[in-house]
This record gives sequence, structure tokens and C-alpha cells, in this order.
Amino acid sequence: MKEVLCAIALGSNLGDSLAILEAAMVGLNQVPSVSLQSRASIYLTAPVGPPQPDYLNCCALLKTHLSPEEMLRTLLKLEADFGRVRQGRWGPRLLDLDLLLFDNLILETPTLQLPHPRMHERAFVLAPLAEIAPNWIEPISGKPISELLQAVDCSGVKRISHERISDNL
Repeated sequence: MKEVLCAIALGSNLGDSLAILEAAMVGLNQVPSVSLQSRASIYLTAPVGPPQPDYLNCCALLKTHLSPEEMLRTLLKLEADFGRVRQGRWGPRLLDLDLLLFDNLILETPTLQLPHPRMHERAFVLAPLAEIAPNWIEPISGKPISELLQAVDCSGVKRISHERISDNL
């Protein structure tokens, strides 16, 4: 497969979330056929769903030779390596990794939908993604990420660090 650019979202609200996000970035960069290209600042965000601690969120751009399905399996394995156990929708988690965009691919399978189906509704995804890929065109809407961000309520999203994690990778 040719090398493509993909975007992922990272989140954590259990344990030492900052250290978990840092370690996840390092882990992703060590995966064969995956190269970390850019990562956003850390954002503190209000949770979606049941009462739980606030999240730390970030987005990253990766180049990969993996297929979308292989990239999803890679992300799920990394979550499992960090002890993620899927217990319920929108519950607290040590590490959450979502494949948001894969080049300009539109895909729907039983296990993967690209672009991520709720990405355009989530300020906690769009704010960090707009920081590193403001002009990336979301292929279903045809709108750039920066424009999608303007259409959502960002009141529960606060950039807490202008420094990007793993800048020394």
C-alpha cells in the first residue's frame, strides 16, 4: 500500500493521563510502517456521557503504509496494551484512540467508518485537529477542519499546554 496521511484522536481521563498520552505517542512512533508527523497541544475537555473526570485530549497526524483496517487494529492493540477494557459507551478510560481520517477515504465496514462518524460534532476532537490540520478537507462535508470547528460549541474545551507532547521524538 502507498504511504498515506491519517489523523487520530487520543484521550484519557483515568490514571496519569498526561503520561499515558505521552507514552501512547511514543508507542505509535515505534510501530513499523507508522511515522508520527505532527501532534497538537493538550486540551482539557469536559466528558461526554455519564459523570466522570475531565479528559485530556490530543490529535496526531501519522504517515502509514498500513491499510485502514490494519491501522485500526494497531490502535486497538495499543489501547489494550495500556489496559483499556471496553465496558460501556462513553465511559471513562485509560486510553482512547480513534482513527478520524485516512487520506480522503470514505469507508463503511462493520468495524470501521471513515471519516469518524461523530468527529464533526466534537469540539474535543476538532480543536486539536484544527491546530495541526486546519485545511484538511473532511471528505463527506467537503469542509476544512477549521470550518467544522467554527460550527461546534467549544466552551468545554481548553488548551492547557501550548507545548506539544513528544516534541523530542
